[in-house]
Amino acid sequence: MSASPLPLVPYGATAVRPDWADLPAELRTAISARLGSRVSWATTAGGGFTSGFTGVLDTTAGDRVFVKAACLADQRHLSDWYAREAAIIAALPPDLPVARPRWTLTAAGYFVICLDAVDGRTPALPWHPADLTATLAAYARVAQALREPPAALVALGLPQLADLLRSDLSWWREIVDGQEPIPPGMPARLRDRLPELAALEGLMPGYALGSGLIHCDLRLDNVLVDRAGSAWICDWNWLCFGPAWFDLAGLLVTVYASGLDADRVFAAHPAARDAPADGLDAALAALAGYWLVRATAEPVADSPHLRAHQRWSGETALAWLAARRGWH
Repeated sequence: MSASPLPLVPYGATAVRPDWADLPAELRTAISARLGSRVSWATTAGGGFTSGFTGVLDTTAGDRVFVKAACLADQRHLSDWYAREAAIIAALPPDLPVARPRWTLTAAGYFVICLDAVDGRTPALPWHPADLTATLAAYARVAQALREPPAALVALGLPQLADLLRSDLSWWREIVDGQEPIPPGMPARLRDRLPELAALEGLMPGYALGSGLIHCDLRLDNVLVDRAGSAWICDWNWLCFGPAWFDLAGLLVTVYASGLDADRVFAAHPAARDAPADGLDAALAALAGYWLVRATAEPVADSPHLRAHQRWSGETALAWLAARRGWH
């Protein structure tokens, strides 16, 4: 399976969100009151695959913050994610490259989370070497800090990656067993590899056991590079127990798509030092199956680019795996 060189819609322009002016007046008033001064300027974030308000707000007092807001009635899952993220970020070690939380607010039927604003941008594809170096360095700090997580994080009752893999990332086994159709467009040469894909995927739950915590959604669009060239890791609502090299595998799918030596980058990163010899292959198999199957689901009206990006990600992960395994 050959992946498209780059996704048709860049990661910095995937979101369809309300602007600040689209939010209820009562909510805007409540947020301004909590900020202590009127909002004088607002910009809406273009990246991501959710429909809640997400943007940077400037106030007349000269403050700048990053705010997320979701409707409790129509976006309950999203408001729950924001609440979870606020609790996680508050418990993360304070010296990590993560925007710190300021406050949460429930007003006008919305849940709001306010963070320090990072004056940064989403890395572009293909990856620029300096952006990639900064991102890998930031994640090395995160992975090291979460190898032995603080008690405040453990107390949140976070899930195990192994359980998530069994419940939501075991699609090749479903396909082999005839419970799920073969992803459309999958070439015959790779259809013959379905048992191998299922076997590789099946290794991951055993490999995922451990006491360290991982981001579990480490993608290019969850990274910001600031004006000084340092990278920040965003969107922490999926934190779970698992090996840091699984995070690294997911991130490097876009590195492979950029024509860079993703195998060398993986092997050289400190987060991969504990990876089994076939750990990267197992991770790519699990991720590819998940993305390709999810891409066949019904389109999401409030995230119109989600399915295309899932398909592109799945095809790219599978192409990288095929190259590594010599499936020519």
